[in-house]
Amino acid sequence: MPGLLDRLGVWRDFLAAEPVRVSAALRLPLICLIAVLVWIWEVDHWLPELYAVILGCYGVAALLWLAAVLRGPVPRWGDWASTGVDLLVVLALCLVSGGATAALLPVFFLVPISVAFQDRPGLTAFIGAITAAGYLTVWIFYSKRDDTVGLPNMVYTHFGFIVWMAVATTALSFVLARRARRLEALQAVRLQLVAEAIQSDERLNREIAEHLHDGPLQTLLAARLELDEARDRNPDPALDEVYAALQETAAGLRSTVTQLHPQVLAQLGLTAGIRELLRQFQSRYDIEVVADLAEVGKPASQSLLYRAARELLTNVGKHAGASLVRVDLRRHADRVILTVSDDGAGFDPGIVGKSLADGHIGLGSLLARFDATGGSMQIFSDAGCGTQVTVTSPPETGPH
Repeated sequence: MPGLLDRLGVWRDFLAAEPVRVSAALRLPLICLIAVLVWIWEVDHWLPELYAVILGCYGVAALLWLAAVLRGPVPRWGDWASTGVDLLVVLALCLVSGGATAALLPVFFLVPISVAFQDRPGLTAFIGAITAAGYLTVWIFYSKRDDTVGLPNMVYTHFGFIVWMAVATTALSFVLARRARRLEALQAVRLQLVAEAIQSDERLNREIAEHLHDGPLQTLLAARLELDEARDRNPDPALDEVYAALQETAAGLRSTVTQLHPQVLAQLGLTAGIRELLRQFQSRYDIEVVADLAEVGKPASQSLLYRAARELLTNVGKHAGASLVRVDLRRHADRVILTVSDDGAGFDPGIVGKSLADGHIGLGSLLARFDATGGSMQIFSDAGCGTQVTVTSPPETGPH
């Protein structure tokens, strides 16, 4: 279980640092293009040995950086720092190469583009401005070093194009950042609406459960008591059958009330609620249960997690044909993680989404609920290899 928690945390970190990893992956072909461009132009380098050393170190550093960002969390400064190193290296290559400045012109267009998708307009504008200024600076340096070359008019045209590219990529980054904020706002509204709908559903279930418990169930129990007294006064097989029917109906109604609003969940919390579910499961099915339940208190999403545990255990009992089921409950940071696994027949997880689209509930409904509230449900299964379902609660905003 700790390994699973670690993998989930790493996966969230991976998604959060995705732009940095994309930049790290794109940097390698850029280095190859730099080497090919200069080789095709056959430039007479000013300092060829130093040029080769800088380019070689750049390639090795890019490989090490890519391996680092793929393996672990990336610091917040990693995106702009790595791009700044790109720009410094390109400027250094231009300075030590002399005539290769013209060959490296395409690189000055690619650097601002590589920053634009990070949705940070300020950083994009800064890198774009530095890139344009750097290109003009190295040409001025080259012209001063070699009086026979001078400063071609085309350099100013290139400088203008690079400035235009900087403005365009900044505008693109601004549009992407604004759209990202809109999507975040819409997602927040969606989560709020789903949370309110779930709370409304829970309130309705509680009201119905209280009505059934205080009304029909009490009336049924009173009728059963009167019938029991009548049986004592006048024994009759017909009364015995009616009494048995009343017993079965009362048990079914009590079970319905418990499913609508489990008292143990409201009073003692999620861990006690799942422990009671396992007790009921063992009384109904001849399946060994191995449980490792940590105390997680009463998380805001405990009703959803309880419903998930009940649905998963029901599926194991009715459909899996298993001899063993394992249930783990843990808290990891601001989330609660429930894992239910069995050694049964297994199934194709791909049918879950299709079943929901066809109007069937069950796992598909759970999957939709967790996804809509900011949680997740992962299903690992294969025919004959059992099933493991891991549900992760939405993050809790308050103290836990």
